[in-house]
Amino acid sequence: MTGSLVLIEPYAHRPGGHHQHALVALARARPGSLVIAPHGITREATTALRKARARVITTPIGAVAAVLMMGSSVAAAVSAVVLRTLRSSRWPRAARRLPHQVTLLARCLAEASALRTARIRAPNADSVVILTASEAFHGLAALLGGQPHLRFVHEVNTTEDLPLRLVGRLARRAEARTIALYPTTAVAAEAAEQFPRLAGQVRTYAIDDGTERISLSERTSGRTAFAIPDDEPAVCLVGGWWPHKDLATLDVALTKLHHPLHLLVAGHPLDEPTLNRWRQLPYVRLHLTRGPVGEQFLRLVYAAADAALVIRRPGIAKESGLVMDSARYGIPLLISDHDPALTAALQDQPWAHTFTAGDPTRLAEALRATTSTPLPQPGPDASRLLGMWPATEQADFFTRTHARLLPKEPRC
Repeated sequence: MTGSLVLIEPYAHRPGGHHQHALVALARARPGSLVIAPHGITREATTALRKARARVITTPIGAVAAVLMMGSSVAAAVSAVVLRTLRSSRWPRAARRLPHQVTLLARCLAEASALRTARIRAPNADSVVILTASEAFHGLAALLGGQPHLRFVHEVNTTEDLPLRLVGRLARRAEARTIALYPTTAVAAEAAEQFPRLAGQVRTYAIDDGTERISLSERTSGRTAFAIPDDEPAVCLVGGWWPHKDLATLDVALTKLHHPLHLLVAGHPLDEPTLNRWRQLPYVRLHLTRGPVGEQFLRLVYAAADAALVIRRPGIAKESGLVMDSARYGIPLLISDHDPALTAALQDQPWAHTFTAGDPTRLAEALRATTSTPLPQPGPDASRLLGMWPATEQADFFTRTHARLLPKEPRC
């Protein structure tokens, strides 16, 4: 399969994260593909996409797409104003959910605008995929966008309240024009409770072409860049400190250390009071990089570390881009057992050390074990163990799955 794809990425304007990696890898696999970034795109991603011979569109094409995008912008602005107004927890829960409901509508209208643009600019594409889709309004996006498509739903942050459910029901029949892709079975089950008629399939989002493992020379460069001696252990903590991450447990665990440990922190947002406490700890050597970082600098952070630390609250079962990074970069992993399915997959892997979620003593023991006996690097089979596919196979999967949405040719 060599036809072009339409890749819609509403988060292409956000630096860091894993949106750009998948976007660029898929564009490389299918030269000539169309990338639609309704909210803009980072310079780094634009440069990589041009090298991949992809076409990039950041503004709506056509009157309908422009009106839909304008409606999305208005809804997003209203959501921001309402959110500032309702910051106080004294408001009723229904009122505090209002800005998130408006955000769902804004995301739907932006998706529909991008789908309308795709109809005009790539009517014969092999597949149309929203790589980071909203968890709601699946049918409405397909109806307003007028385009059969696949949609990657990474997590369910919020659900439709009654007014939005009524709007969604008006477009319920249009759900037949889209197929949802879920990165884990847990996300699929959660979404199915809200949308039992929506066709869905579990498919890992992250991509690994087997060409990104960090080399020995990069490891040397990473240690040198952060001034970490070869005989001193280092662990990296990558990504913003979002509510699903359990930094409180790490906060306590670090106080239990009795040997030096270099901790590389890179991401946004971060909590300054917590960082200040860590700076005062006698055995913690903090290396801090604020803000989202590009992939090249991210490789440097991973290269300097003996292991990557992934720590989440119990029950969080969405796909972890950091776990996938660990496998494709070839970095050992320290991970909480927050997700039973992921824990089972990693159970017998020597490169992954699992500790009890929410237990600072167990985490401290895991950190001490890493300082005394470094974990081996994951082998080349680690990515497939986690369900990752090469970009060419992911693109072929998109084409085959999208074909299920197209009208069947009549038999002679």
